[in-house]
Order: sequence, then structure tokens, then C-alpha cells
Amino acid sequence: ARVGAERDLAADLGVSRTSVRAALAVLERGGHVHRIGGRGGGVFVGSTKVERDLSRIVTVPQLLRDQGFTAGSRIVSVAVRAAGPDAAAALAIDPEDLIVDLVRIRFADGSPISLEQAILPAHLVDGLPERDLAGSLYELLDREYGIRPAEATERIEVVLASPQEASILDIATGQPLIAVHRTTSDAQGRIFEHSTDLFRADRTVMVVRTKGTPESETPRLSGRHLEIVKASK
Repeated sequence: ARVGAERDLAADLGVSRTSVRAALAVLERGGHVHRIGGRGGGVFVGSTKVERDLSRIVTVPQLLRDQGFTAGSRIVSVAVRAAGPDAAAALAIDPEDLIVDLVRIRFADGSPISLEQAILPAHLVDGLPERDLAGSLYELLDREYGIRPAEATERIEVVLASPQEASILDIATGQPLIAVHRTTSDAQGRIFEHSTDLFRADRTVMVVRTKGTPESETPRLSGRHLEIVKASK
């Protein structure tokens, strides 16, 4: 949660900005606050790291809000195109079928946290590119199309940021990113989304909560990747 800018804090407390800055530096080293510069920046309470709970089917905006971050989005591109071989295999459709290809940047407290690409079979989401895509995709799909996630399979790996990805996420080229590849289906078993989320590794912690091996969540090792199948409860 944002508590204000250094200038405002100094005025409210009746002290100099130098004193405020020194106190904030101590709090920041202890992990109690973090500071973000630029428009929309300021002093924020809590950890700079986002917990990505792999035990839940949840959207990035929701997980950010649940942890007290201010969630934001920017659409990079949205297009309708032929699936091609790779997307067709991921969505279990034909290569010539049309898909909606959506790329967005997610922000936590005004700072970029992830770059995500989601592809969906166009015949399931007619008119999707014309809708407001800045918020939760799952909430939009539920509200406008009656599509709800029932099961998701996620594969997690560490990749290195390309120059373009680094520029978008405000990091150096070659820095590690946590890539989460997700395939989501509804209660009828239809795959309605395949996505890849690239999270900044310096600002993200992956969390898995298990009790034995319940049917609702089955982790397994697939080559060098951790794969988790989870069902909505």
C-alpha cells in the first residue's frame, strides 16, 4: 500500500526530507517499505516481492490485490491470427483456425512485474479484441462468455531476458525471468487459454502449498521443468 511521497511525509511529520530519506533507507533495508521513483511512485509498505501461488488458479491482478499491491496493466498488442502449428498444438485446434493473441505488461505499485502472452481460440471469444482487456481476463471471460477455469497445467522454468523483454520489464538484458506456461480448460474439458507469463525473478517468489498429494493438485517433474496440474475447487 502506498503511504505517500518523501515530500509529503516530510511535510506531515514536520521534518526535513533528508531526515525522512535516512529513516526510509533504514526501513527499506529491513524490508518494511520499498520506494519507487517516477510518476505513480512513492513509498510503499511491505515487501517488494510478489508471491505467485501455484496452488491456485488466479489472475495476476487478483494476486497483486490480495497482497496489498496496486495492480496495473498496459496492453502491448492484441490481434486475431491463424494459430499455426505451435499454438494449434497448445490449444488442441487446427493450425488454420483463428486465435486471439494478447500481450500485456502487468505492474505492481507502478513497477513492471511481468510480461504475459495469452492465446485463445477465437471461436470461443467472439469480439474479445474490442473489449476492455486491461483488467482480469478470467473475470471478463466469465462475465461475457460464461467461461470459467476448472483445471490448469503449469510448467515453470527460468529463462534469460531478451533485449526486448528487458526493456519492457526495466531490467538488464540476460537477467533471469521465471517463465510460467499455463494451459487452462473449463468444466467441459475445453482448452480455452494457453499463456506464458514472464515474471521478474528479482521481484517474484513461487509458492506451492501441498498436503500429501491431493487430487486437486498433482506436481510432477517433466524433464528439467516442474509441472503442476491443479483443479478449481
